[in-house]
Amino acid sequence: MTSAPFSARTALAVVVANMIGTGVFTSLGFQLLEIQSPFVILTLWLVGGVTALCGALCYAELGAALPRSGGEYNFLSETYHPAVGFVAGWISATIGFTAPTALAAITFGSYLASTFPSLSPRWLAATLITGMAAAHATTRRTSGGTQRAFTYLKVALIAGFCVLGWTVTDAPQDIVVLPTINDGALIVSGAFAIALIYVNYAYAGWNAATYVIDELERPRETVSRVLVVGTALVMALYLLLNFTFLYVAPIDALAGKLEVGYVAARFIFGETGASIMGVVLALLLVSTVSAMTLAGPRVLMAIGQDFSALRFLARTNGHGVPVVAILCQSALAVTLVLTATFEFILVFASFVLGVSTLCTVACVFVLRWRRPQLERPYRVPLYPLPPLVFLALMAWTLAYLLVQRPMEGLAGIAILAVGGAFYVVSRRLSV
Repeated sequence: MTSAPFSARTALAVVVANMIGTGVFTSLGFQLLEIQSPFVILTLWLVGGVTALCGALCYAELGAALPRSGGEYNFLSETYHPAVGFVAGWISATIGFTAPTALAAITFGSYLASTFPSLSPRWLAATLITGMAAAHATTRRTSGGTQRAFTYLKVALIAGFCVLGWTVTDAPQDIVVLPTINDGALIVSGAFAIALIYVNYAYAGWNAATYVIDELERPRETVSRVLVVGTALVMALYLLLNFTFLYVAPIDALAGKLEVGYVAARFIFGETGASIMGVVLALLLVSTVSAMTLAGPRVLMAIGQDFSALRFLARTNGHGVPVVAILCQSALAVTLVLTATFEFILVFASFVLGVSTLCTVACVFVLRWRRPQLERPYRVPLYPLPPLVFLALMAWTLAYLLVQRPMEGLAGIAILAVGGAFYVVSRRLSV
């Protein structure tokens, strides 16, 4: 018997948990190598948040007009051609969820290992992915409850960390959050564009509710509210968290460090307290892995429903949960954890996901032109400004990535080409 649908609270938890993960706890160290201005750093996170919010507004219109699970796979198939949708689904299956799951799990293992050096970060990561797969392959009730619990814990811990950072730190940094004479040039520089790639990755996940539309209560009404509220909430948390990092620790101590949360905790609580915070910060990432394990397999399930050669991916248990898709995604994530390097996966995944979301946001224009009579329970406010802002900022960062990091960009183009070839083979086998 099929389980009850996911509530709006669960969908909101999925969006928030998908977004708050590896990026915000790792990328500041990379950004500070090129940008030393607190004002520019905070502007960077504000611009990333505005980009994500503009994207969320566009996806909200698409999700209300085309209410089916699958995210980009559904939107691009309906708007352009099934081949384009298939490539987007291929991206989600191979990169979009497995890579962030692997990165969040690796960061989880790294934070725990900073407190317990005898433990292996990669095996801790693999164990976490396996455990989340087991939890989400049961019922929607268990899956949704697991997700909400870890997400509530995450938000509470981040808020507590910020408050303690502002009140307990013995020697806070004298940071200036107002612009200086050189900040304008930094904001339009290549360094800002490259740093924005990391920020966009940190915001990735604002579209998560569109992957489970079929399983939501009142999907047409729920999806728009969840996407917008979830993205705005995360933007506020990101600005507070990065301000806290800069407030409690010197820039020199943070620059180039992967585990910036642990470094900041050391300046707030000392070595012993930092060890405890290493465990706390690791717990924050459990909900991220959980959310990816909940949302991602729904893309594989949608592909399996449409292509007979891949029908096995659509198999569900007695509660309507796509067990086979969950196991496939989790197995691939474990493989990445045990074989790949952190930074390459991050930049590579950012490029591929950027291309996919760029094409999807453009669907708003295409659908309004081709299908003006389509019922749209939700419409993008201030249209066409939000989609134009998103497309401009995303195209700018992708262009700089291709110039500055050509290997990752070319690898991304290669995965797109492989997805296209896989579509041709799957279509022929499905006839």
